[in-house]
Amino acid sequence: MSSHDKAAPGPTVIPFGPQHPVLPEPLHFDLTLEDEKVVGAIPQIGYIHRGLEMLVEKRDYLDYVHVAERICGICSFMHGMGYCEAVETILGVQVPDRARWLRTFWSELERVHSHLLWLGLAADAFGFENLFHASWRARETVIDVAEETSGGRVIFGSALVGGVSRDPDDETLRRCMKAIEPVRAEILRLAQVWIGEPTVRHRLSGVGHVSKEAAYALGAVGPMLRASGVDYDARERGYEAYGEIEFKAVVETAGDCMARVLVRLGEIEQSFRILDEVVAKMPAGPVAVPIKGMPPVGESWIRLEQPRGEVLYFVRSNGTRQLERFRVRTPTFANIPAMVEAIKGVSLADVPTVILTIDPCISCTER
Repeated sequence: MSSHDKAAPGPTVIPFGPQHPVLPEPLHFDLTLEDEKVVGAIPQIGYIHRGLEMLVEKRDYLDYVHVAERICGICSFMHGMGYCEAVETILGVQVPDRARWLRTFWSELERVHSHLLWLGLAADAFGFENLFHASWRARETVIDVAEETSGGRVIFGSALVGGVSRDPDDETLRRCMKAIEPVRAEILRLAQVWIGEPTVRHRLSGVGHVSKEAAYALGAVGPMLRASGVDYDARERGYEAYGEIEFKAVVETAGDCMARVLVRLGEIEQSFRILDEVVAKMPAGPVAVPIKGMPPVGESWIRLEQPRGEVLYFVRSNGTRQLERFRVRTPTFANIPAMVEAIKGVSLADVPTVILTIDPCISCTER
């Protein structure tokens, strides 16, 4: 039989993950390749499921906030805050003004440290070690501020049903913002590397494209959504102190990996401006209201904007000290369909970079 009579080779299916040198999270894909081009991807999760949502049926509702914070270390405070907001809605509790502003302060601090962690990991994915170390060095100062104001470096531990458990004085907050000033200058310098370095632009521009229509139809959230030109940020709903702060969602239109980088770089500088405004406008007063007794029968759901995007919390109370249900829809879970769309059409070598520019958190997804 001649070579012309042989059947043409079909697509190749190869496994990618869950353990991979550049992936910080255990995420598995079955990639369908034609030569070196990805034409299809089937994701698989479930490697680290911990059953945290089930624990709400076994823990006192006031204590469960410590479990909610451990859904994810990088956005721990916002997980705890989201749970508290949902329970406070059922209780009909009005959180003190100072507590609302402190929650906003720690939320934006967490956004900065999450984005800087991500920038370092993304740089490491395509071998830019200097950029990786510079990003994480800047992040270390931000974590020091989190430790001084909240008591925790990663798990802040300051969220509380009815307010917050820590009350850093105004002088401490101003001193911390002054300590961050060199970091802001360093991040502006790093941003120029991301934007202007030819190696970075070659690896990111035009790669992992998701159109505006696809991002919206697939339910993408956060920087993934805004990098494709959709102007939506849950903070604009005005929860906590955001209704009294001037800011506008950071939006790019290219929809590729570089656009997702630019959105996060813009959000870092935006978060610093929000932090400045929060410290300048911080009201005086108590930081918590006492919570006693059992929550009434009822349910509520809350939306927040985490570093990775919009997150939804659902809580149902049955009138006892143990809640009946607690469910979370995390940004990574919402972004998985868009992640699959972004991978299609790229070369196999670009798959890790595309995945990391979406910033998946499987720990959040498999709560």
